[in-house]
Amino acid sequence: MREPLRRVALTGGIATGKSYVLRRLGDAGVPTCDADVLARRVVEPGTPALKAIGRRFGPDVIQPDGMLDRRRLADIVFQDPAARRDLEAITHPAIRAAIETFFDDVSAATPFAVADIPLLYETGRESEFSRVIVAACPRAMQVARVMARDGASREEAERRLAAQLPIEDKVKRADYVIWTTGTYAETDAQLASVVEKLESQPGCSRDT
Repeated sequence: MREPLRRVALTGGIATGKSYVLRRLGDAGVPTCDADVLARRVVEPGTPALKAIGRRFGPDVIQPDGMLDRRRLADIVFQDPAARRDLEAITHPAIRAAIETFFDDVSAATPFAVADIPLLYETGRESEFSRVIVAACPRAMQVARVMARDGASREEAERRLAAQLPIEDKVKRADYVIWTTGTYAETDAQLASVVEKLESQPGCSRDT
């Protein structure tokens, strides 16, 4: 009888390199699920979530082609905690259901699989996973990356970071931390070590 599939969560903060870590885990043959991809899928034109967003935030957040105007919506929710909670209440159930389907579909021969859960700690879901990996870098580097990547002002970058639990708190609670402050080769070496450890711990739970 096979050991129960170990559900591993990957989390981090804005611009901490989580997407790179997830992609490299996939390259290593680990089944992965990208919550950012799911978040886009559940708000495609015609979906119940997009219709609910239009009702809550108004027609201006829907583009003429029927797609969600993600930038306009982000401008609203990152300035208004209540609006952000309303958005999460609309999208999170659909994303969560899609992640459950991902784990259910993983091959029985697979020892563990990884789901990207950006707000894992903020939503109190860490107990649902046997292990948690945090992709991390210093806050100052997060701010610089957001400004460079998104063309955001420092004020806007700081506001986005303030909407999440500080990365140092996530690091303290993680089972494994992948620091993305160095070269890609250094990050890859950390990843290889984590994968090796996970592969050598059949049937692990958060109590072991």
